[in-house]
Amino acid sequence: MLAEWGDDERKLTDRVSVLVGTKNGRYPSGNTLLVRGAGEAVVIDPSVDVISRGGVPVAIDAVLNSHAHEDHVSCNGFFKDARVHVHHADLGGVRSLDGFMEIYGFQEGVRRQFEKVVVDQFYFTPRPDAEGFADGHVFDLGGVTVESVHLPGHTRGHSGFRISEDVFFLSDIDLTGFGPYYGDAWSDLEDFEESLRRVRDEEAAWYVTFHHKGVIEGRARFVEMVDAFTAVIGRRHDAMLDNLIEPRSLDELVEHRFIYRPHVELLFVNNVERRSAQLHLDRMIVRGEVSEVEPGRYLRS
Repeated sequence: MLAEWGDDERKLTDRVSVLVGTKNGRYPSGNTLLVRGAGEAVVIDPSVDVISRGGVPVAIDAVLNSHAHEDHVSCNGFFKDARVHVHHADLGGVRSLDGFMEIYGFQEGVRRQFEKVVVDQFYFTPRPDAEGFADGHVFDLGGVTVESVHLPGHTRGHSGFRISEDVFFLSDIDLTGFGPYYGDAWSDLEDFEESLRRVRDEEAAWYVTFHHKGVIEGRARFVEMVDAFTAVIGRRHDAMLDNLIEPRSLDELVEHRFIYRPHVELLFVNNVERRSAQLHLDRMIVRGEVSEVEPGRYLRS
């Protein structure tokens, strides 16, 4: 289970490294964080690259999952002798496959297909021994600490990690142009926006995303990027409102696609579009921005 990563191990400090994933952590890969203490070493969100490379550079005592999504829990079974920790709200998604699938809320046909993907391509292995943590839990590794920061919205238990070495792991607050992902049954738009407001106040020398951006150096650059990331929510909302100048159903909003581009073909696209559109539609109704002009059809007020 010990493997050299060479140039793909980016050392931020003597104790904290980023194991850079394929194409800078492009899905299905990811950028894994490795924290070495005097007493223990932990790996945060070991990606599929860990299995393809045959391990990590040091022996691991514990795996920390930021949340229960396929690309973040893919190596839990690989570290058989290590403890596994995830926020209490996502614990069921780590302990069993059925619990994991509940997070997405897929219909039966898509669910069965995605289960196969999760097992065959992401090596999902149930960890019934996994332990839950709460917001603010501190893992003392000896000379370095890792503190959990609950940042829900992406999933109920999605968390970042504040490392005492002046590093903050953002996980799937990935600061990409795609914007925030809140397309699962366990996603919540209001929670995601509150998490973005909370994380914006984090001060660190380095911020690390699981996908794409990787390492962001300095708070000024981070704030610029998180503000742009947050702004995507407003643009999606405005685009849906503009589309509702004529009566539309939820099905029509899903067909239009406000999250993914038309050419994207993924198993879960329609589910994500539906959940995301429903969250925005609910918000519009509460704000009085739209009204239901006939059963199941909505018009901009």
